[in-house]
Amino acid sequence: MNLLRKTWVILVAIMVSSCHAYDIKSPNRDLKVTIEPAEDNTYGEALFSVDYKGNRILSQSKLGLETDAQKLAGNLKLKSVSDVLNRAEAYDMITGKRKRCVNLAREKTFSFENEKGQTLDVTFRVYNDGIAFKYKVNAVADEEHIINEHTEYTVPQGAKRWMQQYDPGYEKFYPLSTDGKLANRPDVDRWGYPALVEPKDSVFMLITEADIKRGHCGSLLYNGDNRDSYRVRLADDKQAVGKGSWESPWRLLITGDLSDVVESTLVTDVSEPSKVKDTEWITPGMVSWIYWAHNHGSRDYQIIKEYIDLAVRMKWPYDLIDAEWDEMVNGGNIEDVVKYALQQNVKPLIWYNSSTNWINGPGPGFRLNKKEDREKEYKWLQDIGVVGIKVDFFSGDSATTMNYYMDLLEDAVKYKLMVNFHGSTIPRGWQRTYPHMMSMEGVYGAEWYNNAPVLTNRAAEHNATLPFTRNVIGPMDYTPGTFSDSQHPHITSHGHELALPVIFESPLQHMPDRPSTYDNLPEPVKRLLSELPTAWDDTKFLAGYPGVEVIMARRKGDVWYIAGINGTNEPRTLRASLEAIPVSGKQISLFKDGADDKNFAIEENISLSDNETALEVQCLPRGGFVAIIK
Repeated sequence: MNLLRKTWVILVAIMVSSCHAYDIKSPNRDLKVTIEPAEDNTYGEALFSVDYKGNRILSQSKLGLETDAQKLAGNLKLKSVSDVLNRAEAYDMITGKRKRCVNLAREKTFSFENEKGQTLDVTFRVYNDGIAFKYKVNAVADEEHIINEHTEYTVPQGAKRWMQQYDPGYEKFYPLSTDGKLANRPDVDRWGYPALVEPKDSVFMLITEADIKRGHCGSLLYNGDNRDSYRVRLADDKQAVGKGSWESPWRLLITGDLSDVVESTLVTDVSEPSKVKDTEWITPGMVSWIYWAHNHGSRDYQIIKEYIDLAVRMKWPYDLIDAEWDEMVNGGNIEDVVKYALQQNVKPLIWYNSSTNWINGPGPGFRLNKKEDREKEYKWLQDIGVVGIKVDFFSGDSATTMNYYMDLLEDAVKYKLMVNFHGSTIPRGWQRTYPHMMSMEGVYGAEWYNNAPVLTNRAAEHNATLPFTRNVIGPMDYTPGTFSDSQHPHITSHGHELALPVIFESPLQHMPDRPSTYDNLPEPVKRLLSELPTAWDDTKFLAGYPGVEVIMARRKGDVWYIAGINGTNEPRTLRASLEAIPVSGKQISLFKDGADDKNFAIEENISLSDNETALEVQCLPRGGFVAIIK
């Protein structure tokens, strides 16, 4: 905490009290939020604007909330403004971008009232890398419900934006737009989080939410009335206020240059601290996974054993036994295969249907929905040696579904089961509150090579967009690292595919290709995949632009893993400064595109000079590389 205290003391020393009462600035003073109440002390719209380094990037965006008993939007007058509260926090994460997270913020609460004297409090926190705000409303009726949120983000006309059409499974692309529309679907007007906007050249804002608690539903963005104004829409028509007061989740605007956005931990910064005291059983790692190459493969005892044997050869700690293991044939059942895995020193994870959606789909189903059934199943899993579960096919972002996620997580603690959510919503900070929540899908990932041909021609650009959008907010179970083809081909290079497990962050990193494919990789590549960490001590964004290219650096101990991908269909030279990476006395091993997209060029253990300041790698179309500095 010494560094944190020292930093905060310096910041407090330079702060002055000359800010306008309606302003709040970040500790480094680059970000400023201005609250704009109705003119002449009358009732009207409550608005806020955002400036970054003196330039307006978000103008007169609306605030407000509505219940079925009181309207607190469009009819508000500013009642009072709190004093500035300086916040400083440091906390540790088992998973994610970095082990030690430090954040500083300045906070004010703005209290509004309507003509009836009913009040709405809006608390703003301004961090160096973004803005968080939330609502608080006091109940005025015995049974009262939130029915509308009137938050509206107004972005500059013509601003670039990368947003996915809202989908309950969050499995869509993030196409570039400048008019708030999809080129092939101009009627689409609902957008999922996270939503990336470039309001000014080289200034970015990622819109999302965090700290979903019991009773909260998720939300999405709607721009059907004005294509440059994105209004928050709640997933539920009604949310119970309860007795006393109700607080919303945090609305987040991660803001700055691309490194500020990509490296941000704002989603976990504003979320509840860990509820799990004993965390020794929570261990990130690589996982062999059967579905991508063998859909329905978990029905077959012998094929599952092949993937357990693969995990042994690759020194991966886990194997995931996927759907339909309750129908297993060909020599054994689930307890037999779990026993086999444990004999090989491989820890088994197994799949469940959430039974909230696709309830007639693959099984096992209806084993986790009721608490008594869930605890019985969890106890059985613990007894036979299973260490984690993957729960699939959730039904959306309703409060009921959010409560179910938390039920699954909270009951899993007693039985020391790690949890991965698939066919799910996106991370909203639970990776801090429930550190055994190891990953979430919520992404258009590599399993779609199994499902449809659309990913083939769009994967490279998509992959080069995800580090700036979906993966910013938390772990992403993309299932990277495929070198052969599933039902539909991929045309990204082997170098590109090797880079993805470094670029994409997920504490359980599922490796989905066939055992024979991994067996036939060059020995240095197999060694890299055998030793690759899945949780990091630090993360640095080195270079890139959404959809074009990205270069990421991640550190484990004193080893740096640097990976880059070309998101274009043309050859490209990827360049990045190494000034943030200590290179003195170190060696570099480089894995890059070979003569064609199915081969590598490998250079190992090359000494770096003390004045080495940049990395430059030539990539094929849709190519990539990995560099290891140690």
